[in-house]
Amino acid sequence: MFEALGDKLSGIFDGLTGRGALSEKDVASAMREIRIALLEADVALPVVKGFIEKVKAEAVGERVIKSVTPGQQIVKIVYDALVETLGGTLSDDEKDIDAAAVSSQLNLAGKSPVAILMVGLQGSGKTTSSGKIAKFLKERGKRKVLLASLDTNRPAAMEQLSMLAEQTGTGFLPIVKGQSALSIAKRAMDQGKKGGYDVVVLDTAGRTTVNNELMDEVSVIAKKTNPIETLLVADSLTGQDAVETAKRFHDRLPLTGLVLTRIDGDGRGGAALSMRAVTGLPIKFLGTGEKLDGLEAFDAQRLANRILGQGDIVSLVEKASQVIDENEAKKMAKKMEKGTFDLNDLAKQLGQMQKMGGMGGLMKMMPGMGKVKKQIDAAGGIDDHLLKQQQAIILSMTQKERKKPSILKASRKRRIAAGSGMSVQEVNKLLKMHRQMSDMMKKMGKGGMAGLMQQMGGMPGGIPKNSVSNKGLPAADDLQLEELKKQLGNMPVSGSGLPGLGGGKPRLPGIGGLPFGNKKK
Repeated sequence: MFEALGDKLSGIFDGLTGRGALSEKDVASAMREIRIALLEADVALPVVKGFIEKVKAEAVGERVIKSVTPGQQIVKIVYDALVETLGGTLSDDEKDIDAAAVSSQLNLAGKSPVAILMVGLQGSGKTTSSGKIAKFLKERGKRKVLLASLDTNRPAAMEQLSMLAEQTGTGFLPIVKGQSALSIAKRAMDQGKKGGYDVVVLDTAGRTTVNNELMDEVSVIAKKTNPIETLLVADSLTGQDAVETAKRFHDRLPLTGLVLTRIDGDGRGGAALSMRAVTGLPIKFLGTGEKLDGLEAFDAQRLANRILGQGDIVSLVEKASQVIDENEAKKMAKKMEKGTFDLNDLAKQLGQMQKMGGMGGLMKMMPGMGKVKKQIDAAGGIDDHLLKQQQAIILSMTQKERKKPSILKASRKRRIAAGSGMSVQEVNKLLKMHRQMSDMMKKMGKGGMAGLMQQMGGMPGGIPKNSVSNKGLPAADDLQLEELKKQLGNMPVSGSGLPGLGGGKPRLPGIGGLPFGNKKK
């Protein structure tokens, strides 16, 4: 996500933070580089101009130039400007401390059922986004949701939404052939009342271009259904075309928010950075993958952290809380305290890692791990396919072998290798990783993560304490702990620990034996 922009900004900041003092000339040169980076990222020119003016006004001040750490001060100023550009706000009390993002939540206040109208061009991911939002509201909002397709033009559009409803466990309005979009919308609202639904998601038809026919149809539907939210779904990969589409829709429809899809494949970030400033509309959600759980509630602060390579610990914990079962978490915590960690436990953690995006995805969201990941990528990268291979090896073992790996001699290893389609060497590698992790768990049980880190001499790459704050950004623990509590609910958390991973400091599954792959060919 926004890798190209993030890499360029990181390079600029590395040059600034490596100096003891900065002159006005140094600052001006950095501003030119930031301007070029934003333009190359396809950010709208007026947005770039406003952004640079805002940053420059703060950066050339005496407070920065004469600061003990002027480079870090500039990074903090850029961070604040990014948050504001993305839709976050800074209160008077917070302007010198941190940037507080405004969470963009759906407005569902009203007499049930409330309608959410999904609009957008054909191919933008509107139908899939409708299914994702329904799942989001059902699981996190605890709302009863009805999905209804108003797309009478695209072949199998209704059937597609019906399948998504089945997969998400939400309601779906039965298809009646020959009905107009307006008739379907009225029937959906009636069904919503009769069925006791809280929310009705109306998926409208898309067009290849913004035309009068499309806008007239959607306008009539909006007037008759009176939606509480009218969301425009736009493809972030189209860059400035997405911004222009948003403007044209907003001219004809009272849009309330935006959903940006395919954000995981967007290395530039021009659409995301321009949308709010150009349209004045809040970004509500980001589509981060093809699967139905690939949807994130937009948060300006989190996204700014990601762009600047500072990770996103809150999103990481959110993913963990969705993947990890509370009872299993408690069992694992007890095992870690006792220092018992068998191959069944390893298999479970490998599975959890896959569900959470693999090691590569996890490292992206961990504060301070951005540069470490780049170093690993340069050395050949992390091959997340190895996670599946390691699981296959464990599944080829008997229950006795998994619980007591010490009995695995040459003949057993050959049988396991043949059963999993792997080599004996790969089996040995897995067993070695398990032994290392077992040793780590014993140390964690005795002295916790802090004691372990002291014995290990710190994480590879030399990640400093409070790595986020060391770059002039707000410390994650201080700013995000309250939000973590809200997101986790009743999940067991100690300090900033991830649920189910033993409490204390963040403990990621498999951290003791990172499955670094061979060089990618």
